[in-house]
Amino acid sequence: MKLEIIATATFGLEAIVKREVETLGYKIIKSEDAKITFMGDERAIVKSNLWLRCADRVLLKMGEFNAFSFEELFQQTKALPWEQWIPEDGKFTVTGSSVKSKLHSVPDCQAIVKKAIVEKLKEVYHCDWFKETGSEYTVKITILKDRVTLTIDTSGAGLHKRGYRVEDVAAPIKETLASAMVQLSFWKEGRLLADPMCGSGTIAIEAAMIGRNIAPGLSRKFASEGWSAISEKLWKEERKKAYEAIKYDADIRIKASDINPAAVKAARKNAEEAGVDDCIEFSVVPFSKFKIEENYGIMICNPPYGERIGEKEDIHKIYRDLNLFFKKNPTWSLYLVTTDKEFERLTFNRPADRRRKLYNGRLEVCYYQYYGAKPVKA
Repeated sequence: MKLEIIATATFGLEAIVKREVETLGYKIIKSEDAKITFMGDERAIVKSNLWLRCADRVLLKMGEFNAFSFEELFQQTKALPWEQWIPEDGKFTVTGSSVKSKLHSVPDCQAIVKKAIVEKLKEVYHCDWFKETGSEYTVKITILKDRVTLTIDTSGAGLHKRGYRVEDVAAPIKETLASAMVQLSFWKEGRLLADPMCGSGTIAIEAAMIGRNIAPGLSRKFASEGWSAISEKLWKEERKKAYEAIKYDADIRIKASDINPAAVKAARKNAEEAGVDDCIEFSVVPFSKFKIEENYGIMICNPPYGERIGEKEDIHKIYRDLNLFFKKNPTWSLYLVTTDKEFERLTFNRPADRRRKLYNGRLEVCYYQYYGAKPVKA
Protein backbone atom coordinates (compact mmCIF):
# COMPACT_ATOMS: atom_id res chain seq x y z
CA MET A 1 0.00 0.00 0.00
CA LYS A 2 1.42 3.43 -0.96
CA LEU A 3 1.39 5.74 2.03
CA GLU A 4 2.30 9.33 2.81
CA ILE A 5 4.41 9.39 5.96
CA ILE A 6 5.53 12.39 7.98
CA ALA A 7 8.68 12.45 10.10
CA THR A 8 8.35 15.38 12.49
CA ALA A 9 11.49 17.17 13.61
CA THR A 10 12.61 19.82 16.06
CA PHE A 11 13.26 23.15 14.34
CA GLY A 12 16.74 23.16 12.82
CA LEU A 13 17.02 19.39 12.39
CA GLU A 14 14.90 19.06 9.24
CA ALA A 15 17.89 18.68 6.88
CA ILE A 16 19.34 15.86 8.98
CA VAL A 17 16.02 14.03 9.19
CA LYS A 18 15.58 14.45 5.43
CA ARG A 19 19.00 12.89 4.86
CA GLU A 20 18.15 10.01 7.21
CA VAL A 21 14.89 9.31 5.35
CA GLU A 22 16.72 9.35 2.00
CA THR A 23 19.35 6.98 3.40
CA LEU A 24 16.52 4.53 4.18
CA GLY A 25 15.64 4.71 0.48
CA TYR A 26 12.40 6.71 0.53
CA LYS A 27 11.36 9.54 -1.79
CA ILE A 28 10.87 12.94 -0.17
CA ILE A 29 7.68 14.69 -1.21
CA LYS A 30 8.03 17.85 0.84
CA SER A 31 10.42 19.36 3.36
CA GLU A 32 8.89 22.01 5.63
CA ASP A 33 9.51 23.55 9.03
CA ALA A 34 9.41 20.74 11.60
CA LYS A 35 8.35 17.97 9.22
CA ILE A 36 9.52 15.85 6.31
CA THR A 37 6.86 14.14 4.17
CA PHE A 38 7.82 11.06 2.15
CA MET A 39 6.32 8.12 0.29
CA GLY A 40 6.53 4.62 1.67
CA ASP A 41 4.59 1.53 2.66
CA GLU A 42 3.91 -0.41 5.84
CA ARG A 43 7.56 -1.50 5.99
CA ALA A 44 8.59 2.16 5.79
CA ILE A 45 6.67 2.84 9.01
CA VAL A 46 8.61 0.06 10.72
CA LYS A 47 12.03 1.08 9.36
CA SER A 48 11.50 4.78 10.06
CA ASN A 49 10.61 4.16 13.69
CA LEU A 50 13.59 1.84 14.16
CA TRP A 51 16.21 3.92 12.33
CA LEU A 52 15.46 7.66 12.43
CA ARG A 53 17.86 9.15 14.98
CA CYS A 54 16.86 12.81 14.85
CA ALA A 55 13.10 12.73 14.12
CA ASP A 56 10.58 13.28 16.91
CA ARG A 57 7.78 11.05 15.62
CA VAL A 58 6.63 9.11 12.57
CA LEU A 59 3.08 9.97 11.55
CA LEU A 60 0.81 8.28 9.02
CA LYS A 61 -0.86 10.97 6.91
CA MET A 62 -4.55 10.19 6.45
CA GLY A 63 -5.62 13.27 4.53
CA GLU A 64 -5.27 16.98 3.89
CA PHE A 65 -7.98 19.46 2.89
CA ASN A 66 -9.33 22.98 3.39
CA ALA A 67 -12.11 23.44 5.95
CA PHE A 68 -13.82 26.73 6.77
CA SER A 69 -16.72 25.32 8.80
CA PHE A 70 -17.32 22.50 11.26
CA GLU A 71 -19.58 20.80 8.72
CA GLU A 72 -16.80 20.74 6.14
CA LEU A 73 -14.42 19.38 8.74
CA PHE A 74 -16.87 16.63 9.68
CA GLN A 75 -17.72 15.52 6.13
CA GLN A 76 -14.16 15.51 4.80
CA THR A 77 -12.86 13.69 7.86
CA LYS A 78 -15.59 11.07 7.56
CA ALA A 79 -14.72 10.50 3.89
CA LEU A 80 -11.22 9.25 4.76
CA PRO A 81 -10.49 5.44 4.95
CA TRP A 82 -10.16 5.14 8.73
CA GLU A 83 -11.27 1.50 8.61
CA GLN A 84 -8.02 0.59 6.83
CA TRP A 85 -6.18 1.32 10.06
CA ILE A 86 -8.56 1.37 13.03
CA PRO A 87 -10.21 -2.03 13.72
CA GLU A 88 -13.57 -2.50 15.39
CA ASP A 89 -11.99 -2.80 18.85
CA GLY A 90 -9.46 0.00 18.26
CA LYS A 91 -9.06 2.59 21.01
CA PHE A 92 -8.45 6.03 19.59
CA THR A 93 -8.03 9.54 20.93
CA VAL A 94 -7.83 12.83 19.06
CA THR A 95 -5.34 15.61 19.77
CA GLY A 96 -5.02 18.84 17.87
CA SER A 97 -3.76 22.32 17.17
CA SER A 98 -5.06 25.30 15.21
CA VAL A 99 -3.10 28.34 14.03
CA LYS A 100 -4.51 31.34 12.14
CA SER A 101 -7.65 29.44 11.18
CA LYS A 102 -11.40 30.07 11.25
CA LEU A 103 -11.79 26.83 13.19
CA HIS A 104 -9.80 28.09 16.16
CA SER A 105 -11.45 26.09 18.95
CA VAL A 106 -9.20 23.04 19.30
CA PRO A 107 -11.53 21.11 21.68
CA ASP A 108 -14.43 21.56 19.26
CA CYS A 109 -12.30 20.43 16.31
CA GLN A 110 -11.13 17.37 18.23
CA ALA A 111 -14.71 16.45 19.16
CA ILE A 112 -15.89 16.79 15.55
CA VAL A 113 -13.04 14.68 14.19
CA LYS A 114 -13.74 12.01 16.81
CA LYS A 115 -17.44 12.00 15.92
CA ALA A 116 -16.70 11.82 12.17
CA ILE A 117 -14.38 8.83 12.62
CA VAL A 118 -16.91 7.05 14.85
CA GLU A 119 -19.67 7.60 12.29
CA LYS A 120 -17.46 6.21 9.51
CA LEU A 121 -16.55 3.13 11.56
CA LYS A 122 -20.22 2.59 12.49
CA GLU A 123 -21.08 2.37 8.79
CA VAL A 124 -18.22 -0.01 8.04
CA TYR A 125 -18.53 -2.32 11.04
CA HIS A 126 -22.35 -2.13 11.29
CA CYS A 127 -22.45 -1.43 15.00
CA ASP A 128 -23.50 1.45 17.24
CA TRP A 129 -21.01 1.00 20.08
CA PHE A 130 -17.29 0.24 20.22
CA LYS A 131 -15.56 -1.53 23.09
CA GLU A 132 -12.20 0.23 22.45
CA THR A 133 -10.31 -2.62 24.11
CA GLY A 134 -7.71 -3.12 21.36
CA SER A 135 -4.57 -1.28 20.25
CA GLU A 136 -4.26 2.46 20.70
CA TYR A 137 -4.40 4.99 17.87
CA THR A 138 -3.65 8.66 18.42
CA VAL A 139 -5.22 10.79 15.70
CA LYS A 140 -3.94 14.35 15.37
CA ILE A 141 -5.68 17.22 13.66
CA THR A 142 -3.41 20.12 12.66
CA ILE A 143 -5.01 23.23 11.18
CA LEU A 144 -2.83 25.97 9.70
CA LYS A 145 -4.55 28.85 7.88
CA ASP A 146 -7.68 26.71 7.31
CA ARG A 147 -5.63 23.84 5.84
CA VAL A 148 -6.36 20.63 7.78
CA THR A 149 -3.93 17.73 8.07
CA LEU A 150 -5.05 14.50 9.74
CA THR A 151 -2.50 11.93 10.89
CA ILE A 152 -2.16 8.86 13.09
CA ASP A 153 0.88 8.64 15.35
CA THR A 154 2.77 5.39 14.66
CA SER A 155 5.49 5.97 17.29
CA GLY A 156 3.74 6.35 20.63
CA ALA A 157 6.38 7.79 22.97
CA GLY A 158 8.66 10.29 21.22
CA LEU A 159 11.56 8.78 19.26
CA HIS A 160 14.08 10.44 21.59
CA LYS A 161 13.07 7.84 24.17
CA ARG A 162 15.49 5.13 23.04
CA GLY A 163 15.03 2.97 26.12
CA TYR A 164 18.60 3.08 27.41
CA ARG A 165 18.24 6.01 29.81
CA VAL A 166 17.82 4.11 33.09
CA GLU A 167 19.47 6.84 35.19
CA ASP A 168 19.21 10.59 34.68
CA VAL A 169 20.73 13.87 35.81
CA ALA A 170 19.42 17.43 35.89
CA ALA A 171 18.78 19.08 32.51
CA PRO A 172 19.75 16.18 30.21
CA ILE A 173 20.15 16.83 26.49
CA LYS A 174 17.57 15.14 24.25
CA GLU A 175 18.86 12.05 22.47
CA THR A 176 17.70 13.36 19.10
CA LEU A 177 19.67 16.60 19.53
CA ALA A 178 22.75 14.73 20.78
CA SER A 179 22.65 12.50 17.71
CA ALA A 180 22.31 15.55 15.46
CA MET A 181 25.33 17.21 17.09
CA VAL A 182 27.41 14.13 16.30
CA GLN A 183 26.13 13.87 12.73
CA LEU A 184 26.81 17.58 12.13
CA SER A 185 30.41 17.18 13.27
CA PHE A 186 33.39 15.73 11.39
CA TRP A 187 33.64 12.80 13.79
CA LYS A 188 33.81 9.33 12.29
CA GLU A 189 34.93 5.83 13.17
CA GLY A 190 38.64 5.71 14.00
CA ARG A 191 38.81 9.26 15.35
CA LEU A 192 38.87 10.06 19.07
CA LEU A 193 35.76 11.78 20.42
CA ALA A 194 35.61 13.45 23.83
CA ASP A 195 32.80 14.86 25.95
CA PRO A 196 34.37 16.29 29.13
CA MET A 197 30.97 17.44 30.48
CA CYS A 198 29.08 14.25 29.74
CA GLY A 199 26.25 14.41 32.28
CA SER A 200 24.27 11.18 31.88
CA GLY A 201 26.33 10.27 28.81
CA THR A 202 23.86 11.00 26.02
CA ILE A 203 26.29 12.50 23.48
CA ALA A 204 28.86 9.74 23.99
CA ILE A 205 26.21 7.00 23.81
CA GLU A 206 24.57 8.42 20.69
CA ALA A 207 27.99 8.68 19.02
CA ALA A 208 28.82 5.08 19.92
CA MET A 209 25.48 3.91 18.55
CA ILE A 210 26.11 5.79 15.30
CA GLY A 211 29.62 4.37 15.04
CA ARG A 212 28.41 0.83 15.62
CA ASN A 213 25.36 1.32 13.41
CA ILE A 214 22.93 0.39 16.19
CA ALA A 215 19.36 1.30 15.28
CA PRO A 216 18.15 3.84 17.88
CA GLY A 217 14.74 2.21 18.22
CA LEU A 218 16.00 -1.34 18.59
CA SER A 219 15.38 -1.59 22.35
CA ARG A 220 11.91 -0.09 22.59
CA LYS A 221 8.32 -0.64 21.50
CA PHE A 222 6.15 1.50 19.23
CA ALA A 223 2.41 2.20 19.13
CA SER A 224 2.03 0.68 15.66
CA GLU A 225 3.53 -2.67 16.73
CA GLY A 226 0.10 -3.69 17.95
CA TRP A 227 -1.75 -2.62 14.82
CA SER A 228 -3.42 -5.35 12.79
CA ALA A 229 -2.78 -3.35 9.59
CA ILE A 230 1.00 -3.79 9.97
CA SER A 231 2.12 -7.40 9.95
CA GLU A 232 4.00 -8.62 13.01
CA LYS A 233 6.28 -10.35 10.49
CA LEU A 234 7.50 -6.96 9.24
CA TRP A 235 8.61 -5.94 12.71
CA LYS A 236 10.42 -9.25 13.22
CA GLU A 237 12.15 -9.01 9.83
CA GLU A 238 13.31 -5.43 10.29
CA ARG A 239 14.49 -6.01 13.84
CA LYS A 240 16.46 -9.04 12.68
CA LYS A 241 18.07 -6.95 9.90
CA ALA A 242 18.90 -4.21 12.41
CA TYR A 243 20.66 -6.68 14.72
CA GLU A 244 22.61 -8.09 11.78
CA ALA A 245 23.66 -4.55 10.73
CA ILE A 246 25.47 -3.81 14.02
CA LYS A 247 29.23 -3.36 13.52
CA TYR A 248 30.68 -4.91 16.66
CA ASP A 249 34.24 -4.58 15.36
CA ALA A 250 34.01 -0.84 14.58
CA ASP A 251 36.95 1.26 15.80
CA ILE A 252 35.10 3.46 18.31
CA ARG A 253 37.09 5.42 20.90
CA ILE A 254 35.21 7.83 23.11
CA LYS A 255 36.25 9.58 26.33
CA ALA A 256 33.41 10.82 28.54
CA SER A 257 33.98 12.56 31.85
CA ASP A 258 32.26 14.84 34.32
CA ILE A 259 33.06 16.57 37.61
CA ASN A 260 29.97 14.95 39.17
CA PRO A 261 30.48 11.29 40.28
CA ALA A 262 26.71 10.67 40.27
CA ALA A 263 26.52 11.81 36.64
CA VAL A 264 29.34 9.49 35.58
CA LYS A 265 27.71 6.60 37.45
CA ALA A 266 24.45 7.29 35.58
CA ALA A 267 26.31 7.57 32.27
CA ARG A 268 27.99 4.20 32.79
CA LYS A 269 24.66 2.50 33.53
CA ASN A 270 23.03 4.10 30.50
CA ALA A 271 25.93 3.03 28.26
CA GLU A 272 25.63 -0.53 29.56
CA GLU A 273 21.91 -0.50 28.81
CA ALA A 274 22.64 0.76 25.27
CA GLY A 275 25.28 -1.93 24.76
CA VAL A 276 28.15 0.49 24.09
CA ASP A 277 29.94 0.68 27.44
CA ASP A 278 32.95 -1.20 26.06
CA CYS A 279 33.86 1.60 23.66
CA ILE A 280 33.43 4.56 26.05
CA GLU A 281 36.05 5.38 28.68
CA PHE A 282 34.34 7.09 31.62
CA SER A 283 36.08 9.09 34.33
CA VAL A 284 35.31 11.54 37.13
CA VAL A 285 37.45 14.62 36.50
CA PRO A 286 36.89 18.40 36.30
CA PHE A 287 37.38 19.83 32.83
CA SER A 288 40.39 21.86 34.00
CA LYS A 289 42.23 18.55 34.54
CA PHE A 290 40.93 16.81 31.41
CA LYS A 291 43.89 15.55 29.34
CA ILE A 292 44.35 13.84 25.99
CA GLU A 293 47.42 12.42 24.31
CA GLU A 294 46.63 12.51 20.60
CA ASN A 295 45.96 15.07 17.90
CA TYR A 296 43.04 15.77 15.60
CA GLY A 297 40.33 14.74 18.05
CA ILE A 298 36.74 15.91 18.21
CA MET A 299 35.18 17.47 21.32
CA ILE A 300 31.38 17.54 21.40
CA CYS A 301 29.70 18.83 24.54
CA ASN A 302 26.67 20.38 26.17
CA PRO A 303 28.05 22.45 29.06
CA PRO A 304 25.84 23.90 31.82
CA TYR A 305 23.94 26.93 30.57
CA GLY A 306 24.06 28.90 33.83
CA GLU A 307 20.35 29.72 33.76
CA ARG A 308 20.14 29.98 37.55
CA ILE A 309 21.46 32.80 39.74
CA GLY A 310 25.02 32.29 40.96
CA GLU A 311 26.08 29.91 38.20
CA LYS A 312 27.55 32.42 35.75
CA GLU A 313 31.03 32.43 37.26
CA ASP A 314 31.20 28.62 37.07
CA ILE A 315 30.25 28.82 33.40
CA HIS A 316 32.85 31.50 32.69
CA LYS A 317 35.51 29.29 34.31
CA ILE A 318 34.54 26.51 31.90
CA TYR A 319 34.96 28.98 29.03
CA ARG A 320 38.45 29.91 30.25
CA ASP A 321 39.36 26.24 30.53
CA LEU A 322 38.07 25.63 27.00
CA ASN A 323 40.22 28.48 25.72
CA LEU A 324 43.28 27.04 27.43
CA PHE A 325 42.61 23.50 26.18
CA PHE A 326 42.34 24.58 22.55
CA LYS A 327 45.42 26.78 22.78
CA LYS A 328 47.34 23.68 23.87
CA ASN A 329 45.56 21.44 21.32
CA PRO A 330 45.10 23.46 18.10
CA THR A 331 44.46 20.34 16.01
CA TRP A 332 41.32 19.53 17.95
CA SER A 333 37.83 20.63 16.83
CA LEU A 334 35.06 21.85 19.14
CA TYR A 335 31.32 21.36 18.70
CA LEU A 336 29.33 22.89 21.53
CA VAL A 337 25.69 23.79 22.16
CA THR A 338 24.61 26.52 24.59
CA THR A 339 21.98 29.19 25.19
CA ASP A 340 24.73 31.74 25.92
CA LYS A 341 24.85 34.29 23.09
CA GLU A 342 28.14 35.63 24.49
CA PHE A 343 29.95 32.31 24.16
CA GLU A 344 32.13 33.27 21.17
CA ARG A 345 33.30 36.54 22.71
CA LEU A 346 33.84 35.15 26.20
CA THR A 347 35.67 31.99 25.14
CA PHE A 348 37.79 32.59 22.04
CA ASN A 349 37.03 36.23 21.23
CA ARG A 350 36.38 35.21 17.64
CA PRO A 351 33.35 33.94 15.74
CA ALA A 352 32.80 30.23 15.29
CA ASP A 353 33.63 28.71 11.91
CA ARG A 354 29.98 27.78 11.70
CA ARG A 355 26.93 28.17 13.89
CA ARG A 356 23.43 26.75 13.76
CA LYS A 357 20.25 27.60 15.67
CA LEU A 358 18.70 24.53 17.31
CA TYR A 359 16.38 23.69 20.21
CA ASN A 360 17.06 21.58 23.28
CA GLY A 361 13.51 20.92 24.39
CA ARG A 362 11.96 24.40 24.50
CA LEU A 363 15.28 26.20 24.94
CA GLU A 364 16.69 27.96 21.90
CA VAL A 365 20.38 27.10 21.66
CA CYS A 366 23.22 27.76 19.26
CA TYR A 367 25.48 25.01 17.97
CA TYR A 368 28.97 26.50 17.73
CA GLN A 369 31.54 24.75 15.53
CA TYR A 370 35.27 25.50 15.68
CA TYR A 371 37.46 23.52 13.29
CA GLY A 372 40.96 22.49 14.37
CA ALA A 373 44.04 22.43 12.17
CA LYS A 374 43.96 19.77 9.46
CA PRO A 375 46.44 16.87 9.45
CA VAL A 376 49.65 17.60 7.55
CA LYS A 377 49.85 15.48 4.42
CA ALA A 378 53.00 13.41 4.13
